[in-house]
Amino acid sequence: MAGILAWFWNERFWLPHNVTWADLKNTDESTFPQAEDLYMACPLAFCVFMVRIVFERFIARPCALALKIQANGPQKAQHNAILEKVFTAITKHPDEKRLEGLSKQLDWDVRTIQRWFRQRRNQEKPSTLTRFCESMWRFTFYLYIFTYGVRYLKKTQWLWNTRECWYNYPYQALTVDLHYYYILELSFYLSLLFSQFTDIRRKDFLLMFMHHLATISLITFSYVNNMARVGTLVMCLHDAADVLLEAAKMANYAKSQRLCNVLFIMFALVFISSRLGIYPVWVLNSTLFESWEIVGPYPSWWVFNALLVLLQGLHTFWSYLIVKIACRAISRGKAGKLNPLHVSKDARSDIESSSDEEEVSPPTQKHHTNGTNGAHGTNGYLSASHCHYEH
Repeated sequence: MAGILAWFWNERFWLPHNVTWADLKNTDESTFPQAEDLYMACPLAFCVFMVRIVFERFIARPCALALKIQANGPQKAQHNAILEKVFTAITKHPDEKRLEGLSKQLDWDVRTIQRWFRQRRNQEKPSTLTRFCESMWRFTFYLYIFTYGVRYLKKTQWLWNTRECWYNYPYQALTVDLHYYYILELSFYLSLLFSQFTDIRRKDFLLMFMHHLATISLITFSYVNNMARVGTLVMCLHDAADVLLEAAKMANYAKSQRLCNVLFIMFALVFISSRLGIYPVWVLNSTLFESWEIVGPYPSWWVFNALLVLLQGLHTFWSYLIVKIACRAISRGKAGKLNPLHVSKDARSDIESSSDEEEVSPPTQKHHTNGTNGAHGTNGYLSASHCHYEH
């Protein structure tokens, strides 16, 4: 284990030339970031998670009920032991062959069985009230941490001159405010990572899990090798758009259509301008070129910048999706209500079909599909459901 630790904390990888870990030990005159400082983020993450539970129950939930957001979840599927066994033990998305077999076994119409599976999948998804409470918690935290970050950075020199991030690097003293900023951000994302296993599992579980891991890695990486100054710029820049996104979600859940539209437009403008404009011009320019000129490259410098450039690639992809969502929402808004969150892939993953909320009474006799079903039969149902999926 000692050999592994010595290899992992190799000074030639983490630090610039002619700098050792001994040079960055805390003294009476100065304090530097230490890797062991990050240990306190784990118990703090648990505290953040407990605060979230209290906040959602005693603050967010009453607010949601005051906005008349219903506490009930999606329509429950009628209990059926055979279908339940297939759903839990075999597949949640049966293919055509299995549907036909179940239809013969139960003497049910195939489309009724399809509808049962949709309803059963929706039972595992959170209610609108639950989603509102989660968004309100994230909105509150992002608003607080963004406000704190802006107030802190206004007092720093590197906000106005990014070259200050690299002068005298890595011998830059750690202040109490900077330490608090980092530990709180790390604790929050650790709590999000943990809560994914306690919350209702969603379709984007793996994607969000990888996102949280990448964020935690960047925060930890920049703290350990004392790139904390530029790290604060990255964190504050990213929190700005997140505040508006969660606010737009809350307005959507509260069915405040106009407010949702305005907040989504604001979110799109802030996201694209900050992550396609300010981030590469302000942050990447500093980490790639100013640091090269002032400090010079070393192994962890390449890794850190590779991660930041990869992040820029993700920004470009997400910006494309946001523009695509906005364009589709505008085109659909010509014929009805404009709601950009209803055409987003993430929103669609929350609940598969609003049509499933209708009550279903599975027939005792098998109904064969034909042209006589009309708008009131299974054909009419499929048409409505298909249109909803297209959104």
